[in-house]
Amino acid sequence: MTLTETAFDALLYMAAGIVLAAITMALRRDLRRGAAVMIVLMLAAEIGVILMEALMPSGGGRVALIAREFLLFLVALGFFRVALTFVFQVLLAQMAVPRILADLVMAVVLIVYLLVRISADGVDLTAIAIPSAVVGGALGFSLQQTLGNLWGGISLQLDNTCRIGDWVRIDNVFGQIVSIRWRYMSIATNSGETVIVPNSQLVTQKVLVLGRRGDERIACRRDVLFEVSFDVPPSRVIAVVEHALQRVEGENVAPSPAPVCICTGFGDSGIEYMLVYWIVDLTRDRSTDSRLRVHIYAALERAGMRFAYPHRVLVRPNRLSADALSTRERGRRLGVLAGVPLFAGFTEPERLALADDLVPDYYVNGDVISRIGEHADCLYLLAEGKVAIYGSAHDKGERPKLGELSAPDYFGEMGLLTGQARTANVVAIGDVRCYRLDRAGFDGILKARPELVTGLSEVVAARQAANDKTLELSADARARQANNRAAELMRRIRSFFDMEG
Repeated sequence: MTLTETAFDALLYMAAGIVLAAITMALRRDLRRGAAVMIVLMLAAEIGVILMEALMPSGGGRVALIAREFLLFLVALGFFRVALTFVFQVLLAQMAVPRILADLVMAVVLIVYLLVRISADGVDLTAIAIPSAVVGGALGFSLQQTLGNLWGGISLQLDNTCRIGDWVRIDNVFGQIVSIRWRYMSIATNSGETVIVPNSQLVTQKVLVLGRRGDERIACRRDVLFEVSFDVPPSRVIAVVEHALQRVEGENVAPSPAPVCICTGFGDSGIEYMLVYWIVDLTRDRSTDSRLRVHIYAALERAGMRFAYPHRVLVRPNRLSADALSTRERGRRLGVLAGVPLFAGFTEPERLALADDLVPDYYVNGDVISRIGEHADCLYLLAEGKVAIYGSAHDKGERPKLGELSAPDYFGEMGLLTGQARTANVVAIGDVRCYRLDRAGFDGILKARPELVTGLSEVVAARQAANDKTLELSADARARQANNRAAELMRRIRSFFDMEG
């Protein structure tokens, strides 16, 4: 059987398409299914053309001609689709060419192919030009809104105004672009909704693109508002909040630019502030705002600052008096001191004196209470909650976890007794309430009763020996560590508190 020139050309195009499809499938696993479908389409259409050549060598009638042209169109469709996929999604994959450009080229190529085949079949194109123009004008007038959407989709993708993955705000719609089609754009919101916006609106309305500056992806700015009483100077509030947020880890906050706190105005009830930070993942925008508000509250609570509130007369039933609150708080502090072995040798009046000098501190999950290398002259009494103890970070940035402490307990005793810099990172696990005992509140008691130094040094030495065991040091290493440790601690405590030996 001898094939006609057209059938032979179709066979060559099919062979070239299969080669391109095979290369595409080898280089892009995600495109295998589409390429396989095109191979099957071309093979089926070409087999149909060959069968028609064999069964109707004279060409047949008009119906046979239409069927033959349809099969040739399928071969051309498969070849052009495979060829354009290979060019745009394999060769030019790194250039991020808009998908709609490949669709446009496909449409133009198919139109040219149809015109060529119509002309090859002996149809006079000039005879259908005028009626086509009239019909096209009527369709254009009736479909002007649809055509506007199509043109909007083309322009948006060709100039990369918006891209899939961008976060945008259009009027009251805020979300991430998940699809850009010929007629519309799909925006997924954080409320679990998908909003369909016609492309014609995107061309005429203002679109805010978040988290991108030109072609560079950047973090997006967020603002958290709060008010503090007029009793506190703004400079102090700003310093406390910024210092606290520098010690917050893992809260979806970009390290650069660093969070800043600014004073925005003076309200009726207090001074207005704004925390400005840059968020990494916008899908967690509200939860991140919430956690930062928790950290702000904890920082202000530690600093003894209060949020502003309207000046009204509030009646609260069964409210305790100031004296009752003071008595209850003092009892709580005494209970914490009684549960700490470090103060077992102290008398009741000495514990009362220490209780009055304790400073309450409140922390939330992720707050770094103390950091390795920081200057230290205070002790922390863990009254509520749990903390994790971490060592220095390795080369890969990972920090070894040395252990956990649960209330009631204490940490940082070496800073209070000897002024030694912190040797571990202490991080809050959940909500934590501590009492901080500074050197100033401890100095008078030790100088009045120097014999307390002996008991303190023995307790600290015993605890360090227990820590050595927890860290699984060898017996020989623990023996070397424990040798004369108590005596050395006594010497350092006396030197730190300027006590004569």
